[in-house]
Amino acid sequence: MTQKVFYISDGTAITAEVFGHAVLSQFPVEFEALTIPFVETTAKAKSVIKQINDSFITTGIRPIVFHSIIKPEIREIIYSSEGVDYDFLNTFVSPLEQQLGIKASPVIHRTHGKANHTYEARIDAINYAMDNDDGQTMKHMDKADIILLGVSRCGKTPSSLYLSMQFGIKAANYPFTEDDMDNLKLPEVLKRNKSKLFGLTIDPNRLHEIRQSRLENSRYSSLRQCRLEVKEVEMLYKKERIPFVNTTNHSVEEISTKILDMTGLERHMF
Repeated sequence: MTQKVFYISDGTAITAEVFGHAVLSQFPVEFEALTIPFVETTAKAKSVIKQINDSFITTGIRPIVFHSIIKPEIREIIYSSEGVDYDFLNTFVSPLEQQLGIKASPVIHRTHGKANHTYEARIDAINYAMDNDDGQTMKHMDKADIILLGVSRCGKTPSSLYLSMQFGIKAANYPFTEDDMDNLKLPEVLKRNKSKLFGLTIDPNRLHEIRQSRLENSRYSSLRQCRLEVKEVEMLYKKERIPFVNTTNHSVEEISTKILDMTGLERHMF
């Protein structure tokens, strides 16, 4: 029977989800997860308790409960359930209070709320990534923190958006198309920003699969065209000494982290 897992918070529950998922991913077990954010009242906490207890009564298996709750009165209610509790905040806060010699002053929504002082910078970065996606405009490339290059469907857009949303980095991206292949070179605005350029590449066979699902049996999706474009673009990266990473077997999270690691760009955590 599937193990039930609850992620609970009096905020967004993002912290509980991230910590919990990281822990559970170590086990080759199927989990059924339910996320319950904004448990800010005793009434809602008691409703959550009922869901946890009902799961235990139905399955006979104690649910796993990951929570990051600031309010003590809400936390005590959650503790009273039939679930197996893992309290992320208190697990680390108490030892840190002793180490730092400072009493913590928890505030709801401080981590992922609008009150976070870096919130506006992140919104600006997201808007920038959307406005400067796929070479829509070249007018604002000078404002970019990084400019991702690559053939169509190699992962430029999702990587740009992830970098902006997760780390507040202004990421533009520029596509190399079939029309560029006869005389592949960097446009002048990219030459001017060469220190910001970072290339993405991909296995031609995987690119062929992706493009087939978009435009089946077209020249654009043909294996021959995919091989040609990848070969030409990788030659350009090497000629211009542009760092690049192969995205074939990596998630967006892994691609973005590799980019940060290789470029030394500063992460802004939210």
